[in-house]
Amino acid sequence: MHSEKIEEYSKRNKVSLQGGGQDRIKAQHDKGKLTARERIDLLLDEGTFVEVDPLTTHHYHEYDMQKKKFYTDGVVGGYGNVNGRQIFVFAYDFTVLGGTLSQMGAKKITKLMDHALRTGCPIIGIMDSGGARIQEGIMSLDGFADIFYHNQLASGVIPQITASIGPSAGGSVYSPAMTDFVIMVDKAGTMFVTGPDVVKTVLGEEISFDELGGAMTHGTKSGVAHFVAQNEYECMDYIRKLLSFLPQNNTEEPPKITTDDDPNRLDHNLINIIPANPVQPYDIKEIINSIVDNHKFFEVHELFAPNVVVGYCRMNGKVVGIVANQPLHLAGALDIDSSNKAARFIRFCDAFNIPIITLVDTPGYMPGSNQEHNGIIRHGSKLLYAYCEATVPRITLVIGKAYGGAYIAMGSKNLRTDINYAWPTARCAVLGAEAAVKIMSRKEIAESPDPETTKKKLIDEFSEKFENPYVAASHGTVDNVIDPSETRPMLIKALEMLQNKREKQLPRKHGNINL
Repeated sequence: MHSEKIEEYSKRNKVSLQGGGQDRIKAQHDKGKLTARERIDLLLDEGTFVEVDPLTTHHYHEYDMQKKKFYTDGVVGGYGNVNGRQIFVFAYDFTVLGGTLSQMGAKKITKLMDHALRTGCPIIGIMDSGGARIQEGIMSLDGFADIFYHNQLASGVIPQITASIGPSAGGSVYSPAMTDFVIMVDKAGTMFVTGPDVVKTVLGEEISFDELGGAMTHGTKSGVAHFVAQNEYECMDYIRKLLSFLPQNNTEEPPKITTDDDPNRLDHNLINIIPANPVQPYDIKEIINSIVDNHKFFEVHELFAPNVVVGYCRMNGKVVGIVANQPLHLAGALDIDSSNKAARFIRFCDAFNIPIITLVDTPGYMPGSNQEHNGIIRHGSKLLYAYCEATVPRITLVIGKAYGGAYIAMGSKNLRTDINYAWPTARCAVLGAEAAVKIMSRKEIAESPDPETTKKKLIDEFSEKFENPYVAASHGTVDNVIDPSETRPMLIKALEMLQNKREKQLPRKHGNINL
């Protein structure tokens, strides 16, 4: 008697592992794609996956759905380890009814999210879905709504990461957008609210799946994708690397490691990276790579808004978030996209106890009717809000230009930044010397017998009086002007001093960031 029950269990278990069946598994492989289970196995440490709800099925009969019942019902999920740390994971299974979301599939996902929240573990979602299951009508839409609500509950409590390795359309794109990081696989992952056919019908616009919502589109234009991977294997590597910098939840510190990189290491070449001519571009990543542990910087959102650089590194083994202007792009000016990018990164770091180091070299906010009409005031204010709101240790280093509103926005002292340093090359002012002199001394220059000589003299005088970092240091808005070669040890000492920082906030439901 018992043997029959065990035999039935074995049979059901074996069937559940087949998803939509061998033909559909073959079709998935023929497209060059892995199955949901293969993806989970690729991500997790070997042998650690424990499945939850492998025997779920839908309970619908309309449109002959009783003939299309499959175990797992289009979502494979459970828990396991990544680098020895527990995470929860779910993967849409395209072999089962095109990975469409059913009422039961949504229940499985929200059950895993509840477990992740209660146990304080990151959750990873792997997308390969045709969207809502049309045959289930509103129950599928309600399932998406439940997932969105759980995304909001988990936001700022546990890290949420999405891998987009197949189609996502309609409702299934908004859950990824509510997570903290999105990794898309080039030529495989697509995300759009409405597909090319609808776009053509409504607008008469011909566009391919990839151009409309492919990985490079979302990596470079929309900013939806934080990383673009070349294949599924690289995608899982990105997730594992990203998790290595993140805490399990918002009550823990990020994982600290022992480093063999001397915290007192000097670099006498740093000053030579900055050109003598302040309008000449240079690569801020050279400076970042010099000062961080083992010269290893893990950049986030690399392809989007490259005029600001954000990412993770370690300083004496401790995880730090870096925000830096990039003079190679738009001269390092702040625009709409870079303000959004930096603000969201800062808020994530603040939610998960990751200190922030800001490197400043920016001529200001980007001028022009395009920026103004698209809301640079509204979007630019997000950066100010994010820095003001953050309570983690914050250190700002002014390397070059720091003019006007952008000086304020990039972690200035009066936004309650803890430590503010400057190099001797720093230029802090309302305007650059040339622009300031043009406004203040236009008449004097015009009436001068030698306008060019007068202009040069006035620019030099302005630089001496207002632009150099010693003026800011005399007011205490810069705590010290430091030797560039000592940047690494000075930043590490400041981080160590601030490691027990506590800041009490006034009670409120939440602020009203200018979205």
